[in-house]
Amino acid sequence: MYSGQCVCGEVNVAISGEISEIIHCHCSLCRKNSGTAYATNGFVAATDFAITKGASSLTSFSFKPGRQRHFCQYCGSPVYSSNAEDPGRVRVRLGIIESDITERPISHNFVTSKANWDELDAQLPHYDGFEPSRS
Repeated sequence: MYSGQCVCGEVNVAISGEISEIIHCHCSLCRKNSGTAYATNGFVAATDFAITKGASSLTSFSFKPGRQRHFCQYCGSPVYSSNAEDPGRVRVRLGIIESDITERPISHNFVTSKANWDELDAQLPHYDGFEPSRS
C-alpha cells in the first residue's frame, strides 16, 4: 500500500496495488506540467487508486481529447492523469507518494525532447540538505 498527498495536504491518495511502467518522461508537456527537467510517472490500475481525502479539491485540464491531468486546485500539485482510451489505469506522478516505492523506473523517455541543460548521467555532488553555498 502506498500513500501520498499534494503539497498543501488537501488531496490524499492511496494505492493498493503495484505501480508499473515507471518512466522518467522528458517530453515538453511533462516538463512544462512539472516545471522540472522531467516527470516521473507510473501506471496504477484504476481499481487500486483512491482519492482518500480532498476529491473536491481536484481540478483538471484536458491537454488532448479524452486525456485529463488532475491536480490540486489550491497548491497546483499534479496528482494523476487519466485517459478515456485506457480507463482501467491512471498515471500517477510519483513525486506525491510519501511511502517508499519498491518498483523502479525502467527508462528515460523522449530524451530527444529533454531540456538542453539536463545532463542525464552527470556526476554531480549529493547533499543531504541544501548545497553548502546556500545559507
